[in-house]
Amino acid sequence: MSETPPVIAALAAALAPHRLFVSGLLHEDGETIALISPDEPGFWDHVTAQPEFAEVASDPLDRWSERVIGALARQFEARALFPFTGPPWQPFVSWAVKSGQSFASPVHLMCHAHMGLWASVRGALALPGLLPLPAPAANPCIGCPAPCATTCPVDALKPDGYDTESCHAHLDRPEGAACRDHGCLARRACPAGESYGRLPQQSAWHMRQFHP
Repeated sequence: MSETPPVIAALAAALAPHRLFVSGLLHEDGETIALISPDEPGFWDHVTAQPEFAEVASDPLDRWSERVIGALARQFEARALFPFTGPPWQPFVSWAVKSGQSFASPVHLMCHAHMGLWASVRGALALPGLLPLPAPAANPCIGCPAPCATTCPVDALKPDGYDTESCHAHLDRPEGAACRDHGCLARRACPAGESYGRLPQQSAWHMRQFHP
């Protein structure tokens, strides 16, 4: 594994107070893209105490991400990139897989070596130059019994894609409470994400954004 470049070590230190971490690095068009993700445990308690969550306005998590990652971009003379702004839409999923730290799971959701199926990216910094990259992670899906593929109560995560209609219909019913209140059962079943420390409150919040 390559030694961590000083700028990446400095970025990691700058991210830590915001409960964020570099979840992948890759080269793209002469720049080094640093993917930035929630660092659990501790992220959700931190971010929900920020001013954006006290304001009567939509998308507090996205607004917080723009403020924090935007400031870091200025500090590191980088470009801030976000998965929720566009067009043009940035290829965050492709970047994550290209970084060698995330992989396509049996249910087509992105599986990160540390976050498992809780994988998410709040933004990225495009840093100048081609910095040394870490070695690829071991794919956690290889040799896994894949409980994610059999856990969904309505089999919405099919080999040919995601059946959103079945998923939303299930969430409307009383028996959908387990997914609504604690997060997607398939994501929760992922062994790679068991030690990540994501709180049920965070999963419930995201489910409300997906299924108001």
